[in-house]
Amino acid sequence: MREPPPPKEDAGLIRAIGIPGLTANIINSTVGAGIFALPALVAAQLGAASPLAYIICAFAMCLFVTSFAMAGSRVSLTGGLYAYVEVAFGRYVGFLAGVLYFLTAILAISGIVGLIAVSVGELIPPLATPIGRFAVTLFVFLFLASINVRGVRIGARAVEAVTLIKLAPLIIFVIGGIFFLRPEALAWPGWPETDAVGRSVLLLLFAFVGVEVALVPSGEIKHPARTVPRAIFIALGITTLLYIMIQLVALGVLGSELGKYGDTGLAEAAARFLGNAGRTLMLAGLAISAFGFATSDILSSPRIIFAFGRDAFIPKWFAHVHPRFRTPDVAIITYAAIAFALSFSSTFQRLAILSNMAVLLLYILCCLAALELNRRDIRSDGAPFKFRGQSFVPIVAVIFIIWVLAHATRNEFAITGACLAAATLLFLIRKFAGAR
Repeated sequence: MREPPPPKEDAGLIRAIGIPGLTANIINSTVGAGIFALPALVAAQLGAASPLAYIICAFAMCLFVTSFAMAGSRVSLTGGLYAYVEVAFGRYVGFLAGVLYFLTAILAISGIVGLIAVSVGELIPPLATPIGRFAVTLFVFLFLASINVRGVRIGARAVEAVTLIKLAPLIIFVIGGIFFLRPEALAWPGWPETDAVGRSVLLLLFAFVGVEVALVPSGEIKHPARTVPRAIFIALGITTLLYIMIQLVALGVLGSELGKYGDTGLAEAAARFLGNAGRTLMLAGLAISAFGFATSDILSSPRIIFAFGRDAFIPKWFAHVHPRFRTPDVAIITYAAIAFALSFSSTFQRLAILSNMAVLLLYILCCLAALELNRRDIRSDGAPFKFRGQSFVPIVAVIFIIWVLAHATRNEFAITGACLAAATLLFLIRKFAGAR
């Protein structure tokens, strides 16, 4: 059975993204500001055993991306995970997938911009005050919203300007710090408690997710049945190796002190072997990487609000298009305003966990979609990605996600559940209104 004919907008797209391009896009979408802040937060819970959380996350991501590859080799429509889910289960579940993506994005950018304010405050002490943090956060959102309202080309150029330089501080950190490792600082005190491991994985997954963003332009990928599986596994291998090396260097330099430094853990570790210049480099790298993520996110994620307004799930004026710049101005401004408010509602760690809960629920839908697409033998323009025992991978992935989510708090579940309940209400209102 073949997949439904592509919509008109997909039919006009050129398939120009190959394995190198998609691999680079996945790495760019995955490696962000989170890895600057998370090593210390994970070390605070697991100590010298913190690399274990990276290995577990990498194993989990192998399960996830294998499921994505199974689905992506069968559905080549633009939309990535959301297209896979909609083809498999229909509009309602596809709509919920879009809502989960929105929650993931809005919570992530809120926490990331908070990191920008922290790093700028460390670099410029007068801005380390609550008023200074407010001013930095407001400036970032106003700047990003304004350049994206003025045109998608300007926003795209801003993304390109920061992409190439955000990996440099991390590579310098690993290469420079590897000569200053203290073996005693990496010695395990014993096997960590299961609850601490689960909570750490729930937090650390924030640094690994991003594949779902890179797969959105599926309608422009050459030979998706071959390109998608190869690109995501290559990118996952490179990312995992980089992350583990970063954690080992930070631990090997600071030891048990790493967990005390919170969001600036890598900066403090770099200061030990590169001096104040190293600390400044890592803080600047955090700010640049966070800004790069925010720039990329606000270029694309507000389009969800635009789509919801266009489809009348929310008031139509959210789908307003600027008469001069031809951009979804109301959606962009609304998205930036919500993210600005959320950035003051909690810490980066809390926002990251809530974002991860949304993306893990989205991953569950995609894993189930992979099973359904395989059962119905839906195909795109090539032979689907197959291997022995493939049906067990999405099932194991779902079981693993349930284990990770079991370490979330009741309050975190309540917030996520309330958002999905509101989304369901919007869908029903739209459905019944359209039936009249």
